[in-house]
Amino acid sequence: MEFKDYYQILGVGKSASADEIKKAYRKLARKYHPDVSKEPDASKRMAEVNEAHEVLGDTEKRAAYDSVGAQAWARGARSGDDVRPPPGWDTGFDFSGRGAGRGAEADHSEFFENLFGRGRGQHAGGRGGAHRSSAQMRGNDHHAKIELDLIDAYLGAERTIRLQSSRVDDSGRVVPEERALQVKIPKGVKEGQLIRLAGQGSPGFGGGSAGDLMLEVHFSPDPRWRIDGRDVTHKLRISPWEAALGAGVQVDTPDGSTVEVTVPAGSGAGRKLRLKGRGIPSPTAPGDLYLELEPAIPSAVTQAQRSAWQALSEAYPGFDPRSA
Repeated sequence: MEFKDYYQILGVGKSASADEIKKAYRKLARKYHPDVSKEPDASKRMAEVNEAHEVLGDTEKRAAYDSVGAQAWARGARSGDDVRPPPGWDTGFDFSGRGAGRGAEADHSEFFENLFGRGRGQHAGGRGGAHRSSAQMRGNDHHAKIELDLIDAYLGAERTIRLQSSRVDDSGRVVPEERALQVKIPKGVKEGQLIRLAGQGSPGFGGGSAGDLMLEVHFSPDPRWRIDGRDVTHKLRISPWEAALGAGVQVDTPDGSTVEVTVPAGSGAGRKLRLKGRGIPSPTAPGDLYLELEPAIPSAVTQAQRSAWQALSEAYPGFDPRSA
């Protein structure tokens, strides 16, 4: 996707204060507003200016954007260059809205949509236009991404999370800020689920209540498990003789327990054994745990091992794996 250098678009430095950003925005808005501008690309430029101000004018969004921009600027990237945020770039960032601050109908670039999504910036509870003029206004909700281990979804957990946000200091500069929160992870959470922490968002105005902090759940990558909704798949390596003759094998499950399963005789690679209800738990419809069989071929190092493989080949004179 095309990188957007919002500082370049507004014509300010990367250390610009909130007031400097606001002044630059107002100057460009007077120049490119379609109602008054005679510039041929006024509408396009105004959309870019609005988007840049929406991000840089919000301290949390600006902090998240700077984390992506730092890598792009280190490579000399400018607006229009092809970039892609690395996986997990927004883990631990706390920014308000996470969506179209000017309304769900606002026209945003692909870059903005990939970073902040669409239509999640406006929430019920006092941030619509009709409420802005009232004496009380509820604070903005904040969003952050957290990574959990799969076992947390099975057993539940309590975790201390550290969120990277920002604030405006007394001189009007945006400075980074870290806060720690104790979070109870409910048993049975899924990928993408939101955990709401009431009152942990932005403070309200005029006596209004604080917004909430919405934690979006993601599971840490683990080569042992593949997750699909509440179902979990594990590749179970077995020996050739276990695959051919059948066997009872011990299997470690995602909740930390061990179960014995029966590998049927004649099992081939890719066969799946289903352990019903052993996936991510749920009071109504727990997922299943699938064991995908993967025969492992041992090497022939000693003379006895080579003789054993030779005897096996002689026992199957007509076997052709390429025609099986």
